[in-house]
Amino acid sequence: MAELDTAQVNLIVGGDEFLAERRRQEVVDRVRRSVGDPDLPVEIRRTSEIDAGELAELLSPSLFAEDRIVVVTGLAEASKETVKLIEGAVAEPVPGIVLILQHTGKGRQKSLVSSLPGKAPRGALRVLSAEELRGRERTAFVESEFRAAGARVSPDVTEALIESVGTDLRELAAAVSQLVSDTGGQVTVAAVHSYYQGTAEVSGFDVAEYAVTGRVDRAVGSARRALQLGVPHVLLASALSGMVGDIAKVHGVGRINARSQAAEFGMPPWKLEKTVRLARSWSAAGVAAAVQVVAELDAGVKGWAADPEYAVEDAVRRIAVLAGTQN
Repeated sequence: MAELDTAQVNLIVGGDEFLAERRRQEVVDRVRRSVGDPDLPVEIRRTSEIDAGELAELLSPSLFAEDRIVVVTGLAEASKETVKLIEGAVAEPVPGIVLILQHTGKGRQKSLVSSLPGKAPRGALRVLSAEELRGRERTAFVESEFRAAGARVSPDVTEALIESVGTDLRELAAAVSQLVSDTGGQVTVAAVHSYYQGTAEVSGFDVAEYAVTGRVDRAVGSARRALQLGVPHVLLASALSGMVGDIAKVHGVGRINARSQAAEFGMPPWKLEKTVRLARSWSAAGVAAAVQVVAELDAGVKGWAADPEYAVEDAVRRIAVLAGTQN
């Protein structure tokens, strides 16, 4: 293999599947460019679906001197035999093989996150993060997606997209790509709302705002309409959870300067100011109850609820009723 401009062992750590996939593809693309072979083979195996013998063969030098990239996922739950093979491959990287290891950062093999870098020769291993993004990090991600797509947008466009689509990075990346394509790169707040609210002009943000301000009928009606229009229940749940979470974040903090403390709370000044106003109408007990409701909803839309759409509507109603009893 020609001289690489990347590490021979790449350890991706974090539980965000989209980011892990993105980091993995970045390494693959970089290695292929480095060696000048766009078709360099990539072997992907999950530790739970491969035995020690097959993995040992993958990690061994090829009899025909064939270069390749080997990806091993699910390292957090690897068996002892697999861990030994991985540790050996990290300690003595095989010429011609670039190794990509994926670990959630948790699980019974959590110690590998800290032990593997110490076993590799100096400069042979690089750690890449796939940790879940929060607050300003998520905003920066969306901004970078727009830049990569060749579009320059204002901060309110980024915020509108997150409020409309939710926090899932895969969906946000897809939304950026679609918006830039459909608008020729001229993405505005109106374009975001038009694209994600449809003819009924109902978004997850609208439903959540109706709910936290106690407008029960509007909240439930909007939730039903959004679901009828095909707005994913996951996005509606994310918007409601995000707004309740923001209220909980600022509730009881005391005096807040929206302009100087925006970064501290992970919101743009205008949103922080609006959230502070909303939080003033909520009691501590009401906020705690609302947080519990959205926690149940989050579990519900991820598979626990028999009917996710009903779970969304029920949570919206409960939050709205709570909001209406705060004053």
